Amino acid sequence: MGDTRHNLHRFFGGLVLDGHKSESTTLPITRLPMPDRLILPLREHIGEEDKLVVGPGDAVLKGQVLAQATDYVSAPLHAPTSGSVIDIGDYPVPHPSGLNAPCVVIQPDGDDRWIELPSQETSVEALTPEEIRRRVRRAGVVGLGGAAFPTAVKLNPGPNKPIHTLVLNGAECEPYITCDQMLMRERATEVVAGMRILMRALGAQQALIGVEDNNPSSAQALEQALADAGERDARVVSVPTRYPTGGERQLIKVLTGKEVPANGLPANIGIVCQNVATAAAVYHAVVKHFPLVSRVITVAGAGVGQPRNLEVLLGTPVADLIEFCGGYKADASRLLMGGPMMGFSLGTDQVPVIKATNCLLVQNRSEIASENGELPCIRCGECAKVCPAQLLPQQLYWYARARDLEKVQDYNLFDCIECGCCAHVCPAHIPLVQYYRYAKTEIWAMEKERRKSDLARRRHEARQLRIEQEKAEREERMRRKKEALGRVGAAEPEDPKKAAIAAAVERAKAKAAARKAGININSEQDGGA
Repeated sequence: MGDTRHNLHRFFGGLVLDGHKSESTTLPITRLPMPDRLILPLREHIGEEDKLVVGPGDAVLKGQVLAQATDYVSAPLHAPTSGSVIDIGDYPVPHPSGLNAPCVVIQPDGDDRWIELPSQETSVEALTPEEIRRRVRRAGVVGLGGAAFPTAVKLNPGPNKPIHTLVLNGAECEPYITCDQMLMRERATEVVAGMRILMRALGAQQALIGVEDNNPSSAQALEQALADAGERDARVVSVPTRYPTGGERQLIKVLTGKEVPANGLPANIGIVCQNVATAAAVYHAVVKHFPLVSRVITVAGAGVGQPRNLEVLLGTPVADLIEFCGGYKADASRLLMGGPMMGFSLGTDQVPVIKATNCLLVQNRSEIASENGELPCIRCGECAKVCPAQLLPQQLYWYARARDLEKVQDYNLFDCIECGCCAHVCPAHIPLVQYYRYAKTEIWAMEKERRKSDLARRRHEARQLRIEQEKAEREERMRRKKEALGRVGAAEPEDPKKAAIAAAVERAKAKAAARKAGININSEQDGGA
């Protein structure tokens, strides 16, 4: 059981939801058989798209880099198995837009041959925080709780943000998702080993592992793993089962009582939060040198034959997972990636599993029928009562619907964590989160265009300034040259020849003047006689 002595706190709002976790936890984690092909999008994380380093026809080995990170906020992509690249092009990907995206398609050869890896495991105590971050980055590890933020970036909060506490998030608050629960139950040793690596990378003095109180088996497994490792600076804390306790800000509030600043990060208050599955991936990356090429995924819902958890190679088509779990039931009506609260509909099951895929939920017709059509807002205010970010969902809805993008930001749109509590309690069945996502997308697009315009303007201004500077420099050079020539002319010695001629001319003038003066005198004397 989790530590009941720890002083817990409560966040504002939230919901108590019906649980559906027992359906997918009766069977152990099972490795899915090798698929016929793997489809790997070039962007499986928050940040810039990766740059391809392979081409059609290339043979690849498991763990080989397919695409390199192009930016600090990015993560490389690796081959999940050995085989050959049979295509590079646009394919359907799991995204709310339903659009296609650039992908690498690999045909497995069935050998599952690894690239050459170091033969010995690494002692974590021998590694510096910088080396840990480099290994995590090279392995392409991202947050596996759903956000897919590059983990190496999160492990580098900066010298001005000392970290004292690592929060390990095992509070799986969505009703159907159990991949983290099963991972903690079956592979607690890997989670704890990854936790210790994360603490070393961050310089954290303590770790708090939050596990919901409806999951005692996972808490017990973690406590045993901590005891076996002799870990005294970490504890498992049992937290109330309330949605969305698994949200980063909400879990930090429950465990520490501290509020993450608006528009800020947990690192601003000396805390970093990581998912338990991410911790296990960090262990594999740092100690065993394995890149991130697979993950545990929950397949659940009333519309699938046998809900369970599977370890799946990245790039595996969703249809393969559904088929392995008994296929669709006759009344299956909708396929979601994620849980019922924060997940989104998939238009096809031919999309691939990606790093952010934690659950595939198949809903049946009765669940869909219970969702009535959208009605006008009656201004009841129920949405504001349950919002864990303490926003005004109704006002956000009106301004998002009116496309008043400036006003919607005044109401702190980007503090919304898209948990879906507001939409869940809305008696008018308004899909509020969809409006917020739309507004965020429009603002991001507008901001991107503004940055492009600002860059073009700055480049134009820099060019004009450069032209003016070059013109001024030319004019200054001409002025200096003229001044130099003038000084040379003034200091030049007089030509003797010219001086002699000038002297002769002057003498001739003097003689002429003297003769003229003598004649005049004589004339005056003659007249006087």
